[in-house]
Amino acid sequence: MAPRLKLFEWWAKDTSKGTPVIVKMENPNFSIVEIAGPDAAFKPVEKNRLKNAKQVRWVLLLKANRAAGFVSRIGAVVWGLLGAIKKRLVQREGVAVASEKLVKGKLMLRIIKLLLMVSLATLGFELLAYLEGWHYYFDNPNLYIPRSTDIQGFVHVIYVGWLDFRGRYIAPFVQSLSMFCIVLFIIQSLDRLTLCLGCLYIKLKKIKPTFDEHQFQLNDSEKLLDNYPFVLVQIPMCNEREVYEISISAVCQLDWPKERLLIQVLDDSDDESIQRLIKGEVCKWNQKGINIVYRHRLIRTGYKAGNLKSAMGCDYVKDYEFVAIFDADFQPSPDFLKKTVPHFKDNPEVGLVQARWAFVNKDENLLTRLQNINLCFHFEVEQQVNGVFLNFFGFNGTAGVWRIKALEDSGGWLERTTVEDMDIAVRAHLNGWKFVYLNDVKVLCEVPESFEAYRKQQHRWHSGPMQLFRLCLPAVIKSKISIWKKANLIFLFFLLRKLILPFYSFTLFCIVLPLTMFIPEAKLPMWVLCYVPITMTFLNVVPSPESIPFIAPYLLFENTMSVTKFNAMVSGLFQLGSSYEWTVTKKAGRSSESDLMAISERDTKALILPHVMSENGLSDLKGRKLKPLKKTNKIYRKELALAFLLLTASLRSLLSAHGLHFYFLLFQGFTFLLVGLDIIGQQIS
Repeated sequence: MAPRLKLFEWWAKDTSKGTPVIVKMENPNFSIVEIAGPDAAFKPVEKNRLKNAKQVRWVLLLKANRAAGFVSRIGAVVWGLLGAIKKRLVQREGVAVASEKLVKGKLMLRIIKLLLMVSLATLGFELLAYLEGWHYYFDNPNLYIPRSTDIQGFVHVIYVGWLDFRGRYIAPFVQSLSMFCIVLFIIQSLDRLTLCLGCLYIKLKKIKPTFDEHQFQLNDSEKLLDNYPFVLVQIPMCNEREVYEISISAVCQLDWPKERLLIQVLDDSDDESIQRLIKGEVCKWNQKGINIVYRHRLIRTGYKAGNLKSAMGCDYVKDYEFVAIFDADFQPSPDFLKKTVPHFKDNPEVGLVQARWAFVNKDENLLTRLQNINLCFHFEVEQQVNGVFLNFFGFNGTAGVWRIKALEDSGGWLERTTVEDMDIAVRAHLNGWKFVYLNDVKVLCEVPESFEAYRKQQHRWHSGPMQLFRLCLPAVIKSKISIWKKANLIFLFFLLRKLILPFYSFTLFCIVLPLTMFIPEAKLPMWVLCYVPITMTFLNVVPSPESIPFIAPYLLFENTMSVTKFNAMVSGLFQLGSSYEWTVTKKAGRSSESDLMAISERDTKALILPHVMSENGLSDLKGRKLKPLKKTNKIYRKELALAFLLLTASLRSLLSAHGLHFYFLLFQGFTFLLVGLDIIGQQIS
């Protein structure tokens, strides 16, 4: 509350003396106010003087109006969602069904459909039994089976047989599966809690990597090039029309001596118009005196790993000591190298310095907000704790500086997986190199704004680690690192966080939980559904306090994404079709606020292309008009099938009066429905 102004206190001291004035209104519905001085109107009025019939009536009307407004807003949202569901499911306007390229994906869809049909049939049968008065079986914890004298007909015989078959054969299997998932859930929760305690310890002790801050703080007359090592900067990209200019501009403005810096733009684009645009941008900065080169591969093998491997094979690379890597949507600050490269000095065992990501579009829609929660926890907790206590973490593929000798000793970039960043990090760790994580050095970038792009990104991020685990497990066992580091790498880094997490999330909350509604003999404890998930979700959200209001959507959405992550984990573990599928994440070309003005000014000027291009080519490029963006949406059948399965289970929970189960299954099924209809985020093609 704002403080009261004291402008009239000095005047009131001399003028407050006098005869009080009483103002009376003829209408008895109004209150009587006594004015004893010039500032009496500013003093709080006693509450009992305001409580007359008319005021109470107005207060009630105001509250009723607010309640009606809230209900109308909720109704408008529900009506809009129903309209979207009608357009996408019934009328099929502007939507396309997402294809299942994997046999595994089709098999999972068939299994979910089978469970859905069985659950619908069981729900109908249970509802009939409830209407016939057999519902006392639901309330009996021992599931009393009627005697032959209690049988009331043929349907009752079938129902009693179903109860006996369910109790003898199905319930033990479901109960065993649920207990197995609960054990994995507890182990993963303890790991998450340990990471949070480690992060709290780092915060309390104020532990962070340090370096000589005065190393590069010299006047221009005193600047010695010998203090600056040779740094190579690589920007791999592929058809990055929206962001190429932002990243090249940011990298070319790095504060580092030009004689000691070389920028490689590694363009794998197969669109000739994009190639010409990138060439023009490179030549524009080259004319300004920046040491920048453009490389394009004719044979695009190995995706990003092949691109980086080809660039590292250039003869001039041997003259450079460090290499910084930025993806096409990353915008490093000018002092990035001055904050990262000094950590290598007097630390010959350090092979990697990793910076943190910051997101320019985290508030764009609900999907980007939820991604921000995940990535903030990853950088603030996981990367920081592993960097401080283990000197090892997974390289994030960008916004990092490598010692070139560490890359060469570890075998360089390999094309065997889609997670080349994690691959090189594991091999460097096995060779004894240490990593440094800088939580206070942030590089701006984007998160996917559409669910389709996010889904493909998560598929690659969860299939690649399992593929890498199969390939590097023998090397980990035979390595010379300590047993503790081997155990951490195998059980924590790979199995617990890459395999167990998506397995139990999908199995426990998407399969076992709805089954327990139809098989009441197999029960899940209340703490599994409520207390522990909420606690773990809260710990995930704490690193980004502004996202605390989204704790409930985050919990539901993470359970929804477990379908994609589980599918990707299985495809990578068993080397199925799409485990080596690489799709470039779609980007919107967002820029930081400080760069918006400069970019708008550059867009108004004509693009200065190099003299190697003909005037006809230039006019053709300028005259070409881009097609307007068209919004399209996908329908994801696995998510939709699971939505109907969970909603069916929520209806079944009403017969057993399971209040918490009903609400959880209802909201979880509704979340699956929104994701299956691609209503979350925005989709642009």
